[in-house]
Amino acid sequence: SLVNWCYEKYFKSFDEYCETAVKLGCQSIELCDPKNWPILKKHGLTCAIAGSHGFSTGFSNPDEWESCLKVLRERLDQCVEFGVKSVITFTGMAKGRSKDEGKKNCIEGLRQIAGDAEKKGVTLCLEMLNTRDSSHPMKGHPGYQGDDIDWCVDVCKQVGSSHLKVLFDIYHVQIMHGDVIRRIHQHKEYLGHIHTAGNPGRGELDRKQEIYYPAVMEALLEVGYQGYVGQEFIPTRDVWEGLKEAVELCDV
Repeated sequence: SLVNWCYEKYFKSFDEYCETAVKLGCQSIELCDPKNWPILKKHGLTCAIAGSHGFSTGFSNPDEWESCLKVLRERLDQCVEFGVKSVITFTGMAKGRSKDEGKKNCIEGLRQIAGDAEKKGVTLCLEMLNTRDSSHPMKGHPGYQGDDIDWCVDVCKQVGSSHLKVLFDIYHVQIMHGDVIRRIHQHKEYLGHIHTAGNPGRGELDRKQEIYYPAVMEALLEVGYQGYVGQEFIPTRDVWEGLKEAVELCDV
């Protein structure tokens, strides 16, 4: 899968973007506007995971629950209509709350939407983001509450829904923890979606970065992961060449 925000601007039209995805052998362009979902279908593609309320708001802040729940409920209905199986969600910013308080709030807030997701057959994926890299707005997310993959998985465990899992972003996990392969095995039951990028820098998955993606992909196969892997790197050179390299590298 291709993560929409990283690459859409490089194409003249969404149709051209879809054509490129097909040439790459990808099956999805994710986190794109629902208005583009019919165009995806026209090209034989799907949206692996739908966007929602954005990472700056989320369930660690009870004052933001109402707005987040409204967006998520609308998106769940759209997902059912178009056959999209997952939707992203976030913890939002800590804003001075401790990890314990933020976790308690997230559990209580997500319980209000988990039942809806179960009924509609759509999986909510709670994304963990890194808070260490502040060199670029989308390389890191300083102040984000859910910057610990074990913490995010524990939220999912305590909510107790079969339709709440984590969005395991390999790039973010590497920055905050390392030990990516062990964590894939440790949290295999809670892997709802996967994102990639090279570290450091969130660039291509090439030899200039430290993550050996073939081994990580093998680990996903070993634990029986059947979902999508979304390419989410920020291009630093020719987009086609970077994407082609990344897709081939992850095709194990």
